[in-house]
Order: sequence, then structure tokens, then C-alpha cells
Amino acid sequence: MSEQQEKVGAGLLRRLGAIVYDTLLVIAVLMVITFLFVPFLQGRVLVPQEVGALAYLYWLVQIAAVVTFFGYFWTRRGQTAGMLAWRLRLEQTDGANVSWPVALKRMGILIALLIPFFAGDWLIWREWSAPQRRLMNGLALLPLAASYLWVWIDRDRRALHDRWSQTRVVLLPKARR
Repeated sequence: MSEQQEKVGAGLLRRLGAIVYDTLLVIAVLMVITFLFVPFLQGRVLVPQEVGALAYLYWLVQIAAVVTFFGYFWTRRGQTAGMLAWRLRLEQTDGANVSWPVALKRMGILIALLIPFFAGDWLIWREWSAPQRRLMNGLALLPLAASYLWVWIDRDRRALHDRWSQTRVVLLPKARR
């Protein structure tokens, strides 16, 4: 058997473990970015109504930081810190490292799956009562949840966004001591 056929797709629980780990790291990075913007606020809140264009710059820097975080690690070793801890690796379906265009495509697909959540909360149901908003936000996360739950029925254990971006997340063998 070739090395490509021996690789096992990562399960959902390992993926979620890596996501939690990486989310904590990304939050830390975003906190540092926020700290860098504080001296320019002069006691105001970092929203467009208070600080104008500075808020948009802040959002742009945050997005760039998140894209750079995942893109850098995915294109170098195929692993973020969370993926390293959970012995996961992102690669193209042929086993090669993910390129920047593929990493950006993968991120774009994941963002597209989150559009109902953010757009609905921002455009449609922000005026609704709290129980209605919680219900609608939960329903709006169904596309993303469906993409990850697809791992359970896919023969190669690939999520829908893996299939659409021609990538796969594989489980690496335990290191020998």
C-alpha cells in the first residue's frame, strides 16, 4: 500500500479539539491587536460611530491576522498549534502541502458557510427578542455544522469544505519514543 492510501482521515472530535485550541490562540492574537489600538482611542469605543475609519482599519487588521495565522501554518507544515497537539495535518488530496491559493479557498468556503449567521444577526433578526435570536443564530450555523458532520458519513472522513477545497485533514501516527 502506498503512503497516500495508508493515511487516515481525521475524526470530528479531534478536529473540534484542534479548533478549540486554535480558537484560544487566535483570541490571544486578536487581544494583542486590540491592545495596540487602545492608545489611539482616547477613551472611546472601537466602533465606527465613535472612531470612524479607525474601526474599519481595526477590523481589517483582525481579518488579516486570522488569515495570516491559518494561511502561514497551513502552507508551511500543514499544522496549526491545535492541529499539532491533536496530531492532525491539513494537506491537498495528493498529500502535498497546501498552497496559499488553496488555503484562501478553504478559508473562503468556511466564511461562506458562516454568512447566514453573521448576515442574519446583522441584517434581519437583531431587533427580535432574545429567544428568537438564539434560535435563528443556531439555525444559521447549520451550514457550517453540516459541513463538519459530513465527516461521519464520508468514506474518506472529509468535511464538505475539505471536498470543495480539494484538501483533507489526516491523522498522523504517534511519534515513536
